[in-house]
Amino acid sequence: MDNTTRAMNILNYRDADRMPAVHFGYWKELLQEWVELGHLKPEEIVGVGDGNDADYRLNAKLGWDFNWRTTRRGSASLRPSFKSEVLEELPDGSRKVLTSWGVIEIVKPGIVSISGECDYLLKDRKAYEELFKPKLQYTEDRVDPDYFNNNNWDEIDAPIGLELGSVAGDIRNMLTLMGMSYMIYDDYELLDEIVSDYAELQYKVAERTLQITDFKFDFAHYWEDICYRNGPLFAPDILDNLCAKHYKKRNDLANKYGMKIISLDCDGCIDQLIPMWLENGVNTMFPIEVGVWNASIAPWREQYGKELRGVGGMNKNVLSYDKKAVDDEIERLKPLIALGGYIPCPDHRLPPHTKYELVQYYAEKIKTVKI
Repeated sequence: MDNTTRAMNILNYRDADRMPAVHFGYWKELLQEWVELGHLKPEEIVGVGDGNDADYRLNAKLGWDFNWRTTRRGSASLRPSFKSEVLEELPDGSRKVLTSWGVIEIVKPGIVSISGECDYLLKDRKAYEELFKPKLQYTEDRVDPDYFNNNNWDEIDAPIGLELGSVAGDIRNMLTLMGMSYMIYDDYELLDEIVSDYAELQYKVAERTLQITDFKFDFAHYWEDICYRNGPLFAPDILDNLCAKHYKKRNDLANKYGMKIISLDCDGCIDQLIPMWLENGVNTMFPIEVGVWNASIAPWREQYGKELRGVGGMNKNVLSYDKKAVDDEIERLKPLIALGGYIPCPDHRLPPHTKYELVQYYAEKIKTVKI
């Protein structure tokens, strides 16, 4: 049984010969660490990205079957993006940097985590209409027919998804958390227009992609990241009003073209947003961060039934401990696997200090779990 059949069978409650070993990529600092420890050669980490050739080669060394984020997309965001540039050098060595999203960040030397936001360009209608809206216009050249028709994707032993983009997460990237929070109350009409304009662009790119290619995608996928450890970044009813209709429109399109599994990547505690997503066609949660809130598919399945699926929920931190910790985590996952419609996967990208040999051990052991 190939990986595509195996994964799609599990998510659709059909028989499969075994559990696939699925992952969600790596911090670049971890890959460099593995080079320094002698596990990998420098050339083996060059260009590693979700679902690309370098990723496939790394899968073979580590024992993974595939990366869930083996997805493809057209150009469905700001075009051109803002030119990233240093705006100011600060006395402590930090820099104020304009990002491709039109946000100004404080980048501190030696810090590799997410930079702090200190300002943003999209503050009012004038900024939107002059700086952003022109970058959100649909043209057919956003979808390259050669890319979608002249490729080797049929030869890849992995389910391949169509990226449906984002409804709210990218808007937060443009506005910042603070900016979007203010706009909800200062100019909700403008925010709704921004969300709708962006959603229409993303829909047209997805529609055009499906019109020009004969390639059959196995699933569809969103990126959002609009939650944190205590819940959604914005009130669920506000997100429902802003976003629900756009999910439904895009998901109906995906369903029309045979994609019945529609997954969504949102970090943090997502419980309060699941009803909106599920009611509008998103049926697979990813990466189910365990976190301090102990996320698990089990209570969601009890509440929403078999329509809700999941990929993720494996506590990645055990891969920095020892084999007993890995064995204990697999034992914890077995009852969840028995529910069906669920594929374990590390609950985010593997961070520094993840042990190379434990990744190999986990990938080998998860394949032996009976379904």
